[in-house]
Amino acid sequence: MISSAQHRKWIIVLLGLLTALHPFSIDMYLPAFPAMARDLHATMSDMALSLASYFVGIALGQLCYGPLLDRFGRKKPLAVGLVIYAMASVGCMLSHNLNEIVFWRFVVGMGGCVAYVAAYAMVRDLFLPEERANIFALIMLVMGVSPLLAPSIGSVVTLFIGWQAIFAILITIALLLIIGSWCFLPETHLADATVRLNPWRIAADYFTVVRAPAFYIYGLCGAVSFMALYVFLSGSPILFFNFFHVSTTTYGWIFTIIVAGFISASQLNIFLLRYFKNIQILKGALLCQGVIALFFCAMSWSGSLSLVMAVTFLFFLLACVGVAFPNAATLAMIPFGHNTGRASAFISFSQMFCGIVVTIIISSFSGTSMRPIGLITAVTSCLAVLILFLEQDMKKKIHRDGSEGRDKDKQRLTTKIAKGR
Repeated sequence: MISSAQHRKWIIVLLGLLTALHPFSIDMYLPAFPAMARDLHATMSDMALSLASYFVGIALGQLCYGPLLDRFGRKKPLAVGLVIYAMASVGCMLSHNLNEIVFWRFVVGMGGCVAYVAAYAMVRDLFLPEERANIFALIMLVMGVSPLLAPSIGSVVTLFIGWQAIFAILITIALLLIIGSWCFLPETHLADATVRLNPWRIAADYFTVVRAPAFYIYGLCGAVSFMALYVFLSGSPILFFNFFHVSTTTYGWIFTIIVAGFISASQLNIFLLRYFKNIQILKGALLCQGVIALFFCAMSWSGSLSLVMAVTFLFFLLACVGVAFPNAATLAMIPFGHNTGRASAFISFSQMFCGIVVTIIISSFSGTSMRPIGLITAVTSCLAVLILFLEQDMKKKIHRDGSEGRDKDKQRLTTKIAKGR
């Protein structure tokens, strides 16, 4: 464990910067979509495929890095992944057509996802259990700054230098993270040759996680709710550039305002947990999300959706997602003890998988109508509410699994205390 307060502070900042690489990789290049589409001879809808391929890379990569980080330690896989990220970003910068940018963004996702997977693992390695919630909150605070800054930086860089410079900045960030993590982060987990990398064994472990009723009810519910965020990420360039004809700079500010709602919702969730249970907050947030999504869909189909209305709807929609998902993830993790890491990884995978699906759907439309964006938002949000209704049928089973998980945690804690004595 870390004793020096100054050392702790810098480690927390560095871990936060590692987790911030993912949102920076998305949010900085979204304002460049019009310029990239023009130079790569593609449409705005086609450009969404580069976002989908990035999500595919992350989804596959994070399932692989968990075992690798346990087998070879934390720092070596982290350095290798960041090198892959930097090299793939060079490929993005030199791309001449849509197929090239789609391929290289996939490799960027495969390499870069190691940053936050390793950061979360290091928190478990470095800090006491009673400290971790606060440490994660501080890391999320550092990470939360990036969606507020990245779009504005991306829009300014695109306007005055060109979209290729965005990837040059991301390369520089990756190289600085390699140097910083190698020099200032301790190796928190020694290489373990007993960790098996057999794909069938890894798949079997993940299948065990998925079979838990609490996981496939609340985990799926949270992932489907989270699809609204991916609708926004992949659909907002089409919505605001094609239909409201905003400038690149204005889009950066709009993006910042809407994401601020998502970030501020996490603070609201902390306040709500003082007075309500996780399931109560989850139900309330999902119902609000469904109602807002239906109004957003109705306005987009009627053609009466104004710019101010679109920003307002999306602000509160993502705020609902920000409140719903942490509670869904918490409830999904109840049955798990020793395999919490795999459960956490699969929750992230389910998020990315849903993001891939919705991004591909949006990219399949021509971008000549805003109706598909409103319809997909409404369908996914209402589907999350319907999935939650299954909780009533599975309540007894979930409660039993949750009790077993809590009993295992108590037994494990009692054993540790006894050994400590």
